[in-house]
Amino acid sequence: MVEDVVASEGNRVLGRDAQRNNILAARVVSETVKTTLGPKGMDKMLVDRTGNVVVTNDGVTILDEMEIEHPAAKMVVEIAKTQGKEVGDGTTTAVMLAGKFLENAERLLDMKIHPTIICRGYRWAEKKAQDVMKELAISIGSREELVNVAQTAMTGKGVEYLREKFGEIIVDAVDIVAEGNKVNLEDVRIEKQKGRAIEDSELIRGVVIDKERINLDMPAKVEGARVALIEEALEVRSPEMDARISVSTPEQLTSFLGQEDSVLREKVELIKGSGANVVFVQKGVDELVQHHLAREGIYAVRRVPRSDMQNLAKATGGRIVSKLSEISREDLGNADLVEERKDGEDGMTYVMGCSNPKAITILIRGGTEHVVDEVERAVEDALGDVAAALKDSKIVAGGGAVEIELSRRLREFAKGLTGRERLAVEEFASALEFVPTTLAENAGMDPIDVLTELRAVHDSGNKDMGLNLFNGGIEDNLVNGVIEPLRVKTQAIASATEVAIMILRIDDVIAARKSEGRGGKVGGMSGYD
Repeated sequence: MVEDVVASEGNRVLGRDAQRNNILAARVVSETVKTTLGPKGMDKMLVDRTGNVVVTNDGVTILDEMEIEHPAAKMVVEIAKTQGKEVGDGTTTAVMLAGKFLENAERLLDMKIHPTIICRGYRWAEKKAQDVMKELAISIGSREELVNVAQTAMTGKGVEYLREKFGEIIVDAVDIVAEGNKVNLEDVRIEKQKGRAIEDSELIRGVVIDKERINLDMPAKVEGARVALIEEALEVRSPEMDARISVSTPEQLTSFLGQEDSVLREKVELIKGSGANVVFVQKGVDELVQHHLAREGIYAVRRVPRSDMQNLAKATGGRIVSKLSEISREDLGNADLVEERKDGEDGMTYVMGCSNPKAITILIRGGTEHVVDEVERAVEDALGDVAAALKDSKIVAGGGAVEIELSRRLREFAKGLTGRERLAVEEFASALEFVPTTLAENAGMDPIDVLTELRAVHDSGNKDMGLNLFNGGIEDNLVNGVIEPLRVKTQAIASATEVAIMILRIDDVIAARKSEGRGGKVGGMSGYD
C-alpha cells in the first residue's frame, strides 16, 4: 500500500515525482480490486477498527470501506462511485482501466513524451472507442436477453448458482415498475431476512416491512385493509424539562391518572372514527393504546422508518398524517391484505394487493447477515444493469469480447495518425486488453495464451468472441447469452479516461493550508508520498 505522509507547510512534490506518486497510488487501487473481476473472481474480507466484517467482491463496496488517504487514489475511488450511481455495475472495470491507462502512460512519460500529448491521444482514443461501441451494440429483441443481462451481472457473486432464478425475479420486477424504457429503481424495494436458504428469496407484489404487530391480541391478518399512516407518537409526551406535580389528595391523583388515560383513549377513538383497521406509526405506541387498538381489532405496527412510511404511502395511496387530530377517511390507503408472517422468531408485515400496482418488494433470504448483504449487492448490480439495458435498448457481448474488438479497432485507427499521439492511442488500446487478461488470470488460465487466441479470432472477423470461463473456451458470447448493457461499457471507459487525464495533468502537489475560521486551527493535506 502507498505509504501516507503528512505534508508539513511548504512541502511540494514537483514534476515527474508528482506524476509517479499519483500514478502509483491509482495503480495500487486498481490492483486491489482486479482479483474480484469476473465469474471466477475472489472475495475481499474488510474488517474495520471495531471488528465489523464485510465479505464482498463488489468493487464500489470494497473501495468505499477501505481507508484511502492519498488524494489521487481518492479521485480513482470517485469514478467507482459515479459508475455505481449511474449504471449500478462495472465499478471494478472502471477502476481497473483507470489504473491501466495511467500505468501505460507512465511508459510514454519515460520516453520523454509530454503529458499534454498523451492526454490528447487518450481523448482521441476514447472518442473513437465510443463510436466503435455504438457500431458493435445490438438492440434488445426479447425478454430472454434481459434475463441474460441480469445473469451476467450476477455471475461471480455469491448467488451465481441461482442466477437463473434471480434473473427471472429481477426482470419481472423491472417489467412491473418500468414506464416505457424508463425504470425508477426506487420503486423496487429490497428487504432482507436472516433464516432459510437463499433459494427461498422471492418477488412479492406489495410492500414488506421488517416489523411485526405490536400486540399478540391484534389480528394477524386483515383483509380489505384501510391503512392509516401516522407520524405522531401514540403516547403521552414526557415533559422536556424536570417537572414536579403536587398531589395532596387521592382524588387529585385519580383525576391526574384518569386524564392521561382519556388522552390516550381519544387517540384510539380518532383512529377508529377514521375507519382504519391497519395503523403504521412512525414513533412509539403506549401500552394502553395497544390494548384498546387490539380490542377494536386494529392491526398496528410502531417505529416504522420514514423511508418505509413513504413507500407505504406510495403503495397504498394513503397520506402520512402528522397530527392525529386531523385524520380523516380521505387520508387512508387501501390494500387487499395486511398480514404478519413469521419465519422462526422474527415476524414481518406483508402489505399485499396495493392500490398502486407498481409497489413490489424483492425479499432476500439467507443464513447469515453477511450472506444476505452480499446477495443484496448482487441484486442491486443486476437491477442497475437491466435498467441501463432498457434505457438505451442496446447490449454488447461480454467476457472481454468488446474490449478486444475495441483494442483491435483502435490500433487500426492509430495507423492513420502521424504525431506522437499515435503512441498514446496504441497504449490506450493495449490497456483495454487488461480486462480479458484479468478475467483469464482470475480463472487460472494463461493470460498470454488467451490474449493471443482472442486477437486471432477477432482479426478473422469474429467480433463477438469472448471468454466463457465456465468451460475455459472462447465462444460467441452474444449467442451464449454473456451480454452486458452498452451503457455500462461506455460509462466505464469515459470515466476511466477522464480521471486518467486529470491525474496526468498534475505536475505539482502542494500541501494546501486551509483555515477553519477566524482564530481556528489550520490543517494541512495528507496522504501523498
